[in-house]
Amino acid sequence: MKFRFWLVIAALVLLTGSNTGCVIAAVGAGGAVGYEVAKDDRSVGTKVDDAMITTAVNAKLVRDSEIRAIDINVDTFEGVVTLNGNVPSRSARSRAVDLARSVKGVGRVKSKLAVVKPSSK
Repeated sequence: MKFRFWLVIAALVLLTGSNTGCVIAAVGAGGAVGYEVAKDDRSVGTKVDDAMITTAVNAKLVRDSEIRAIDINVDTFEGVVTLNGNVPSRSARSRAVDLARSVKGVGRVKSKLAVVKPSSK
């Protein structure tokens, strides 16, 4: 997740000044991310706001003892946060959604979190 986040930030930095969102270069394995950014109609300001929301949600998830943040992918598009991944319980799923909702700028949270009991290996 951290690697992907930084690839998105790197792609945003490489945007030209035009409103077309053309990417000057793709960064390593981030070629697919670069393509996504290139066809994204959001303004640079909205993309930066979304990246800041994603970072804030991730920070809240990391600090929470009930949630394994490494198992949750956070994506933000125009203030709508989508949570993907696995959590150990319904209460952890609710907690993750509540934490995401508490971040300034979040308009809505879509939970695609699956409750998966940890294996007892």
